[in-house]
Amino acid sequence: MIPLSLRNFDQSDATPHTGRNRKGFVLVEVIVAMVILAVAVSSLAGLVYSVSRSGLRTAGDAYKNGVLIQEVNRLEGIPYDSIATGTQSYSVSTGQYAHTRVITVTETQPNVIKSIKIVITPTNKTYKADSISFIRTKSRTSRVLCTDCPQG
Repeated sequence: MIPLSLRNFDQSDATPHTGRNRKGFVLVEVIVAMVILAVAVSSLAGLVYSVSRSGLRTAGDAYKNGVLIQEVNRLEGIPYDSIATGTQSYSVSTGQYAHTRVITVTETQPNVIKSIKIVITPTNKTYKADSISFIRTKSRTSRVLCTDCPQG
């Protein structure tokens, strides 16, 4: 067995001498590290840009769907005879979703069927325009309690 002692240990004796004392980083190592970091950050920047654009489009789609559903529900909820035929245009410039909505109502079968088309065109060109079409029919009145009516 060899006895070990750390009392007289000198670090300069333990390291091989290469001719120069090396302290810190070399400039080339710093440049290589900065290039690797720049490549990683630039690839992440493209990903962040893509995700933010996708999020913006998704928010616009949510607003657009909300406006379309609101108009369909309004036109489904009012009486058939209260829906005027023709084209109406509304511009909304307040709120988070500025847009123009155009409602076109045509009576395909007089006093029975109305075709309705709603077109939403956002002011912000990042969002896409959309439309929806549906048919409204006049309901037949039922006279259940009328015993002497000709129809009942």
